[in-house]
Amino acid sequence: MIHYKIYNACNELPKNWDVLVKHDIFLQTGYLQALENAAPNNLELFYIGVFKNDVLVGAAVTQRVQLYLHDMFRKTDTSCFKNYMRDLISKILKGNILVIGNLTHTGQHGLFFKRNEISQEAFFKITQTALHEIKSVIKAKQNKTIRMFVLKDYFENDPIHKEKDSLDIAKLHQVVMQPNMMFSIKKDWLTIEDYTAALQKKYRDRYKRARKKLNDIKAIELSTEDVKNNNETLHQLYLNVSNNAKFNTFILPENHFYSLKLQLKDNFKVFGYYLEDKLVGFYTLIQNKRVLETYFLGYDSEHQYSNQLYLNMLYDMLKFGIENRFKTIVYARTAMEIKSSVGAEAKPMLVYLKHTNAIMNALLKQIFKLMNPSQDWEERHPFKTS
Repeated sequence: MIHYKIYNACNELPKNWDVLVKHDIFLQTGYLQALENAAPNNLELFYIGVFKNDVLVGAAVTQRVQLYLHDMFRKTDTSCFKNYMRDLISKILKGNILVIGNLTHTGQHGLFFKRNEISQEAFFKITQTALHEIKSVIKAKQNKTIRMFVLKDYFENDPIHKEKDSLDIAKLHQVVMQPNMMFSIKKDWLTIEDYTAALQKKYRDRYKRARKKLNDIKAIELSTEDVKNNNETLHQLYLNVSNNAKFNTFILPENHFYSLKLQLKDNFKVFGYYLEDKLVGFYTLIQNKRVLETYFLGYDSEHQYSNQLYLNMLYDMLKFGIENRFKTIVYARTAMEIKSSVGAEAKPMLVYLKHTNAIMNALLKQIFKLMNPSQDWEERHPFKTS
């Protein structure tokens, strides 16, 4: 017999939860506890355990997200048409949304099940039932209405796309989102010099120029105590970047990075950029088996251009990945062109959406097509051709 249980807190999860999801740190209790302890104030977590004969065979992480216009769109100079589209999108998205997945990170980190124990169709159906129960509980206990369901971030080859009948019955629309920028590290690369040797001269010269522009700025890994002591500065540097994004669905709280460092320990890396004794930038990494996941970063805008901080961060992330023998670096969304110039490749990502209003749901796919226009950046090819 297949059944499910809904959990409201990480410390309520069954003991074998981490055994089931051992392949993905973003589904494990260490990360989930850190996120619970330092989640954006518009985000609430729920967990779904799927059981077969009382044995845990599937897991899904669900986030209730409250979206409002001032959270989503930053103040930017836009055309009348873009303002119109922004207002239209905000009317569709605003309110409470249930997401299977992780809104704070790019990629499919929302669910997992044992394919030899339960079919994808059965798992999909039972999680949909659980989602509707969570929706009812939220309405009964908090008087909040769920406006939309989202299944977040699937690559084009994910098996979920084969469940067309189930997706159609659930009236979920498939929408193409911005790509995930992925870097595949070659097996014979042992140092950053192996990487630069593979670059075309133009991109190798660019690497050298960027490194020189760092001048006296030094990158130093921060300990747990360092992160704690620099909490406020790290958060302000993060906000410098976050507040300049045109579209955002959350703001991390000040204790977020410290919470992750406490829970994930050495699997969460924080590197600070210091000019003498002043912290002027930082980036974070999460070690997820052989995949290196780039996380949030921040910088002082005064030094961003003159010292090419962002580009140097991309190179330093790559250097760390090569030296520590990772297979893949997930550079995530945003700034696609500059990430492409470093060597990352764009991998299309798909999401599934359903609005609870039938009329809105019918318009949903068309609206997101307008919101997500065709590629408007130039893909770079920095490596030598054989």
